[in-house]
Amino acid sequence: MRHLRLALVVATILGCARAPSPLVPAWRGSIGTPNRGVLTDAAEPRQAVGAISWLRGNDRHWGAPRFAKAIEHAAAEVVRDKPGSTLRVGDLSRRSGGGPMPPHFSHRSGVDADLLFYVTTLDSLPVDSPGFVHFGADGIGRDEGRSRWLRLDVEREWLLVKALLEDADARIQWIFVSDVVGALLLDWAIARDDSTETIRRAREVMRQPKPGGVHDDHIHVRTACSPEETTAGCEPAGPRRPWLGYDLPPLAESDEDLALDLMEPMDGP
Repeated sequence: MRHLRLALVVATILGCARAPSPLVPAWRGSIGTPNRGVLTDAAEPRQAVGAISWLRGNDRHWGAPRFAKAIEHAAAEVVRDKPGSTLRVGDLSRRSGGGPMPPHFSHRSGVDADLLFYVTTLDSLPVDSPGFVHFGADGIGRDEGRSRWLRLDVEREWLLVKALLEDADARIQWIFVSDVVGALLLDWAIARDDSTETIRRAREVMRQPKPGGVHDDHIHVRTACSPEETTAGCEPAGPRRPWLGYDLPPLAESDEDLALDLMEPMDGP
């Protein structure tokens, strides 16, 4: 009963305001929903040991501190297995969060991140991603800027997805990606007899959004509010993943359709 009363209080407060205010001084971090929220006390994923590089030099590299650390950790895990790997990171959120951030509808509250694919040349030589390159079912894409063909590095991409899904602090709720790229990653994991539990999680969270961009040129990762973040103002939306811990009962609107409604129609450069 105590948890139910707390859930009703939180739901009432979140329904009345979506930004810090003197009425709710405890709100901090990710506040509200991905498409209507704001961000305070933000953190950037650190560019340690060359594991991360920014696609653009702008002020869109900020996220909820826990999420920023999870991205750092996942990129470092790929480097540990494949030295020299650099994850190109696109947009997270602005440091101050809130307000429109074209071309996105989401990315406002520090719980979304665009992570470009790891790529190689056709001769399997690892190279840094040049940007948003579209890959088909054969794993081949065209880098128009340099007039060359590239191959999706399925091995390193799966290592990244695996690291995110197995990190309890990452709390991955969605990985928006095209159906064909998702199939390539799952086939790779299954062929190598990877963890059954991790593969099950990947099947649940990987989704090609409809409507929304196809996401055949990057993955869009969304983290779920932690119990502490919910108390501090983060508004849960979307399905509750069974492997994640929750202190509060589910909100009535926390279903898959709502989560997909929060996706942006296009997420490219």
